Amino acid sequence: MEASLEISPGRVYEVLEGVKDPEIDSISIMDLGMVVEVTTVGNNVKVVLLPTFLGCPALEIIKKNTINAVKELPEVKDVQVEFVFHPPWTSDRITERGHVNLRKFGIAPPPRQIEADGSWHIECAYCGSTYVTMENVFGPTACRSILYCKSCKNVFEAMKPVSTLM
Repeated sequence: MEASLEISPGRVYEVLEGVKDPEIDSISIMDLGMVVEVTTVGNNVKVVLLPTFLGCPALEIIKKNTINAVKELPEVKDVQVEFVFHPPWTSDRITERGHVNLRKFGIAPPPRQIEADGSWHIECAYCGSTYVTMENVFGPTACRSILYCKSCKNVFEAMKPVSTLM
C-alpha cells in the first residue's frame, strides 16, 4: 500500500497565484484579495473565495479555473470551491502587486483613500496624471468606470472603489 502525500495549504496558495481574473488576465484572484481561506484534509482541498461583486458573471469561470489549477497538483484528490459573501469584498483587499498589474492591463486601480464627502480621485493608468475626467461611471463591467486623461489624451478604465464606509 502506497503512502499518499498530504497537500499543504501553502502549495495551494502558490497555485492560486496563477489563477487569473477571466476579464483582466494580468491579475490573479490572490492579488484581487478574493482568496479568504484554503483548508486541506489529507489530499482534499477546500478554497473559500470572496467575490468582488455579488452579480459578477465570471464566478463560475473563476470556480472552474480554481478547481482545474489546484487539481494540477499531483497529490490532490478532490477540490471544493465555496463562495462567501460576508464580510463584503472591498477594494482595499487588492494587493500592491495587484495595483501594478491592473495598470499593466490599462486599468487604473481604485484609490486607497476615499474623501469624507464620498468622492474619489483616480490617476491615469497610462501616465499617472491626476488631470482626468469621468466620461461614464458605467464601464464595460459593474466594477469599472470610463475616464479620460487630459494630459496624455487617453481614454482608460478605472476600477471603482468599494468600501464598507461608503
